[in-house]
Amino acid sequence: MGTAEERAGQRTSPPDERVSLVEAVWRYRVDGMRPAELPMIAAEALAAGLGPDSPALCELAGLPRGADPHDIRELFELAVSECGIEWPDPGPAHRHALRRAATLLLAGELSPAGLAYGDEQPEEVAETPEEKSFASLIPPCDCCLEYTVGLDRRTWEAELRAAAVALVESPPVGPGR
Repeated sequence: MGTAEERAGQRTSPPDERVSLVEAVWRYRVDGMRPAELPMIAAEALAAGLGPDSPALCELAGLPRGADPHDIRELFELAVSECGIEWPDPGPAHRHALRRAATLLLAGELSPAGLAYGDEQPEEVAETPEEKSFASLIPPCDCCLEYTVGLDRRTWEAELRAAAVALVESPPVGPGR
């Protein structure tokens, strides 16, 4: 999930991954986008022909990555509104983040330990059997794996990967569905 990706150092998008403006909105909703990434996403959206009539999107696209995060967030939220993109409800956005975490895990871009959720409760947002199965295997922290999940590390990683495959192969939630 977004914050698990952050703890694992994986919160940013891989360098070769292009993120659409709509995808960025879904990730941003659950704190899964760093503000520094948003100006480039805005520039790519403009280059793709989205939002040329949005002054906020144009201004955001011109900001440097090191601009004030508050200014970036403010412009991003205004640009989303100007472009007519609807903000997803938190539940579906968290479910989308859960699926993204499974995808990153299978791609080797997120370690199993990086899924630890801390204060979040991924099981609370899971709805489908695939989401519930994957979420049930995510511990609050990597150090207490045996106590919270009840499995040794090797068995847990195998079951986690199998649950991730099932989740990724299930019908998607969010953009592109």
